[in-house]
Amino acid sequence: MTVPSATAPGPSAPVTVLLVEDDEVIRTAVAMALERYGYRVTSAADGLTGLELFRGQDHDLLLLDVMLPELDGIGLCRRVRESSLVPILMMSARGDALDVVSGLEAGADDYVVKPVETPVLVARIRSLLRRATFSSAESAPRAPGGGRAAAGPAGSPGPEGGPAAAGTSALLTFGDLTVDTAGLDVARAGEPVALAPTELRLLLEFAAHPGVVLDRRTLLREVWDYGWDGDSRVVDLCVQRLRRKIGTDRIETVRGFGYKLRR
Repeated sequence: MTVPSATAPGPSAPVTVLLVEDDEVIRTAVAMALERYGYRVTSAADGLTGLELFRGQDHDLLLLDVMLPELDGIGLCRRVRESSLVPILMMSARGDALDVVSGLEAGADDYVVKPVETPVLVARIRSLLRRATFSSAESAPRAPGGGRAAAGPAGSPGPEGGPAAAGTSALLTFGDLTVDTAGLDVARAGEPVALAPTELRLLLEFAAHPGVVLDRRTLLREVWDYGWDGDSRVVDLCVQRLRRKIGTDRIETVRGFGYKLRR
């Protein structure tokens, strides 16, 4: 962990981070680094203490190690997800597929592999915080690669069959799947589908461009808010998880390019 030698610019408003890490050296280094960037850090050395702190205080983001005594990071993540959609960033010493899958399946939004440089960790935290809260503006479709696409007339879908602008009809249908881009509700064969925030953002991105192939780099940028090439496994694993909830054949893999939502 690289700790800046001088105070770096932090977020404009105080942000509270719950850090749960059993290694005292790493826990202290990470806390000091984040505090230099202006974050307020609460620390715990085991999962049960972390759960108590989570329940007793409000936190803007959770930073959880996978391997923890008493209650491991995966179990802690699941317990948190029973009552909260707070952004969760997992830390893994191994970074293998099993850790990544377990963390994402438990409801984590992203992960980093230890040791991680402070600027990378802070960038991941800022990305999670930026996309933590949905707004009506976020429901509007975006053209691949950047800006928002203009919506069609009231009650009609936007370009490429995407969602309409806020305030217009925004109920989209793809086979037995319906997506309400205004109310952020999803149903399959008339039954509600519970999606984690990242899964919902991913589905909205696909729904904004049905039939259009979206590559992993575009999805990392638009859904995960990465300003650089992130780990594409995050995309692949989230797509797999989304498929299990909305239908395995609804999102098609275009080998060598990316994914697209079938109309």
